[in-house]
Amino acid sequence: MTAQGANVSAPPASLVNDGLARRNAVLLACAQALGGASASIVIASASLVGSSLLGADKSLATLPVSCFVLGTAFGALPAGAIMHRFGRRAGFVGSAALGILAGLLSAHAIFEANFLLFCLGTMGSGVVSAFVHQYRFAAADTASEAFKPKAISFVLAGGVAAGIVGPQTVINTADLFEPVMFAGTYVAQAALSLVGLCIVAFVSIPRPPRGPVADGSRRPLAVIMAQPRFIVAAACAITSYALMSLVMTATPLAMIACGLTQTDAAHAIQWHVLAMFGPSFFTGHLIARFGKERIVILGLSLLAACAVVALSGIEVGHFWIALILLGLGWNFGFIGATAMLTDVYRPSERNTVQSVNDFLVFGFVAAASFSSGALLQHQGWATINTLVFPFTLACLGLIVWLVRFERGRAIG
Repeated sequence: MTAQGANVSAPPASLVNDGLARRNAVLLACAQALGGASASIVIASASLVGSSLLGADKSLATLPVSCFVLGTAFGALPAGAIMHRFGRRAGFVGSAALGILAGLLSAHAIFEANFLLFCLGTMGSGVVSAFVHQYRFAAADTASEAFKPKAISFVLAGGVAAGIVGPQTVINTADLFEPVMFAGTYVAQAALSLVGLCIVAFVSIPRPPRGPVADGSRRPLAVIMAQPRFIVAAACAITSYALMSLVMTATPLAMIACGLTQTDAAHAIQWHVLAMFGPSFFTGHLIARFGKERIVILGLSLLAACAVVALSGIEVGHFWIALILLGLGWNFGFIGATAMLTDVYRPSERNTVQSVNDFLVFGFVAAASFSSGALLQHQGWATINTLVFPFTLACLGLIVWLVRFERGRAIG
């Protein structure tokens, strides 16, 4: 990236500590494994729970998943404000406590067969997820410019464990309180949050100095958001995550409609989540070698490949391969876009910019997941996958424009 971008995002020398960044990255990767497991639990089971609690019209079956994503969007700005005021650790510990309550509320709603209360529970889990998504930024807070992409990708690599823990939790606890299906799953989700709380309590991230400091004063948010790099980074992050949510949310319902089993659907989500986070062990190295923009382009291309496979058939293999490609595309697209975003803000601006970015991302993701169920029921699986192509092409065009714009400005 440009030297200007690096200077904007570089923390004060007093805060740079790659040793501390590595320690935090390990802790946050473990916490990511549990926070990501909670998310995959909701994704793998909430639409099935919603379908069981509704009548003949299943159009709102994905609403609990949408509420989860909406909770993430609503929680993004408060998460940034809380951590700016009280620090990263306080925000992470408090959100883990909320995760315990949200899991228990969801379980209670299932016992009571209360669809709206279940949606409230998943929304609470979504608010917790807003803090979990800050783990990737927190890992980079004390990192040098060279270590930032690696710290971000290492934390997200914790999702590999989430890809196993989450779906396996669904499979092994769905009938724990039979005949009340999935109630045990959300009790287990609460237990995972309790373990996560114990981990994040050991995270240590110094807060950046307040007031006029060497890194410069805080700029108006409108000035930051008007930067071409912010616009393109946010657009690519939104597209990568929203398209992933659109396809993934509909997949369990589509598989059941095609005569496959709940276990098939849970395993498909498991492979998908593994594909989402598995490459994170080396995504940071790929970014360092090939550049952020090239990795985002690779991610967008894989999202398009997912749609091609999904449109080619409805056997279990088609669903699994499509979801694996979907996860890989999300990984490269979203991590690359996240790394691009770190170029546009100063340390004193980080909480605000990160929170606004996540608010935008998860606002669109909520819309995508909410529309997924209705699109599946009224327009079909093929329509959902066809929608992938115009959005990926638009983002590819934006990246090409950004590269040419920044080269022209550097020459000028």
